[in-house]
Amino acid sequence: MGFLIKWKKSKNNKELNLTGHLTELRNRIIATLVLFFLFFMLGFAFVKDIYTFFINDIDIDLMVISPTEIIWIYFQMAGVVAITGTIPVLAYQTWAFIRPGLTSYERRVSLSYIPFIFVLFIIGLVFGYEIFVQFVFPFILTLSEGMFDVLITVDRYFKFLFQTIIPFALLFELPIAAMFLTTLGIITPDYMSRIRKFAYLALIIISTMLTPPDLLMPLLVSFPLILLYEVSIQLSKVVYRKKLEKHEEFMSQENAV
Repeated sequence: MGFLIKWKKSKNNKELNLTGHLTELRNRIIATLVLFFLFFMLGFAFVKDIYTFFINDIDIDLMVISPTEIIWIYFQMAGVVAITGTIPVLAYQTWAFIRPGLTSYERRVSLSYIPFIFVLFIIGLVFGYEIFVQFVFPFILTLSEGMFDVLITVDRYFKFLFQTIIPFALLFELPIAAMFLTTLGIITPDYMSRIRKFAYLALIIISTMLTPPDLLMPLLVSFPLILLYEVSIQLSKVVYRKKLEKHEEFMSQENAV
């Protein structure tokens, strides 16, 4: 009977813990969505300025063929602003949710990564935008010379633009992802070194998908991404070495006791 009572209490405690975690997760999702909405409204208010910034770099007039395109372009640009602004918020909320399962060292180190997530995302957007404006879009226009009258709608242009630059922004998060996963012990720098050739191949394939179909351009674009991967390995080594030092320090203290 006593065993049955203890088992029921243990089961109830687990259910309460699960309910508590789900409640916390719901609250953090709601907080993130609220901030996403606020950033979205902020972007919505400055759509004209953002649009002017983007079209200043192209020598072609964009068209609108339906009223819904006007509304959709507002939503697209405001959405990009909201995603960019919400990135650090989402990172913090994720960190705060898993924080109880981290050691004090992992908490401190992983928290310091959050500002760099935002910075690298912005750098990735800028890099992707320069690739698009300087190489991708001009190359596509040259294919139509003497063959077509180019009429590009606002909706199609910005869809193509964002589909090109956002993957670059995500790829630029590679160093932070490597450091964070190394901090948690999920990957090691040795593992990243072993899969280097597969990572290179994947980055070249991605570069080929995001750039014009010639021989030189994917190689030029993949070079900084490969360099980013090598930087990620070196940063992973730094994190891994400090993690080992902390572990050895902890074990020596345990042995002393």
